[in-house]
Amino acid sequence: MRILAVALAIVWLWPAVAAGQTPPADQPPPGKQSSALRRHATFLAGAAAGLAVHETGHATIAAVLGANPRFGKTSGSAFSFFAIHHDPVSRGQEYVISSAGFWFQHAVSEAILTTHPQLRDEDRPFMKGIVIFHLGTSAIYSVAAFARIGPDQRDTRGMAVSLGEDGVPEPAIGALILAPAVFDAYRYWKPGSKWVPWASRAAKISGVLLALGAGR
Repeated sequence: MRILAVALAIVWLWPAVAAGQTPPADQPPPGKQSSALRRHATFLAGAAAGLAVHETGHATIAAVLGANPRFGKTSGSAFSFFAIHHDPVSRGQEYVISSAGFWFQHAVSEAILTTHPQLRDEDRPFMKGIVIFHLGTSAIYSVAAFARIGPDQRDTRGMAVSLGEDGVPEPAIGALILAPAVFDAYRYWKPGSKWVPWASRAAKISGVLLALGAGR
């Protein structure tokens, strides 16, 4: 599902970002064309870094918990993608491992948007690539959670079945993941709000605090 998230996030969000980064002109001079290509390539490198952040979260926490993280294929869907697998763990540990990709990307996006609140107007395509990828990934995972579709190993399903004795409905996890993305998207496209950054931070922290209620 990770590869699908990369492709869909870039295809879905890239035209709007590229339009905002490329100076309008019918036939830009070669120098400007080269500069635009560099920005686009740097943006894509940022998106790749965003993927690395997400997957590093899963692998790091699984390793810390001694769950032997490793690459493997997904199952339970018509298409096969790669995922980071791990040994069987308790429900509480499963929630933390499944959530870790979002926790890591939330931390990185928060750092970027806090230090660069006017990021949309800055010439920082690498940072933009990271943030846009994270927004797209959260949105796609949320849709998968609402519809209950995708591989059995999808993060939102792992989080849902790990909370409490009987788990929670996966759409509730979808809403939990979507909320920070909505707030961060607002911060990116409409900077200047005083309350939205704090709402975003509260939404991100709530996902971490739920680990306290996960099964042991």
